[in-house]
Amino acid sequence: MQNASTDPFQAVRFEMASLRQQVPGVLGTVLGGVDGLLVLDDVLEGVRPHDIAALAAGAHGISRTCGNALGQGQFSEVTIRNLGGSLAVYAVGELALLAVIGDGTLNVARLHIEARPVIGRIAALLQIRSVQDANPRF
Repeated sequence: MQNASTDPFQAVRFEMASLRQQVPGVLGTVLGGVDGLLVLDDVLEGVRPHDIAALAAGAHGISRTCGNALGQGQFSEVTIRNLGGSLAVYAVGELALLAVIGDGTLNVARLHIEARPVIGRIAALLQIRSVQDANPRF
């Protein structure tokens, strides 16, 4: 980890960590590009952030295709639930994704409530327009 004074992404890392700290059941977060490349991560030991970034890009691609086929507009978010946990993927502008890894106790509704403002702040810190800004119903 870089020194706080030399880390240009310190504020973004803080926002990512805040989800893990504020929402019970969140195991970590990964910020990646829609191309599947890792940008930043805040994950616990044993989680492979490069793999999560690639999985988030895959989930984004399928969700974006569904949205286009159904005429529902731009990708915003997708949640994949399994028996032992979940993965939520949120658009951060058009080129970045925030993946949130949750365990089986994660309250997904609470995650969505807490994550949407975090997405907006991350987008502002990265100086990109968030999808939520473009879609004010959230």
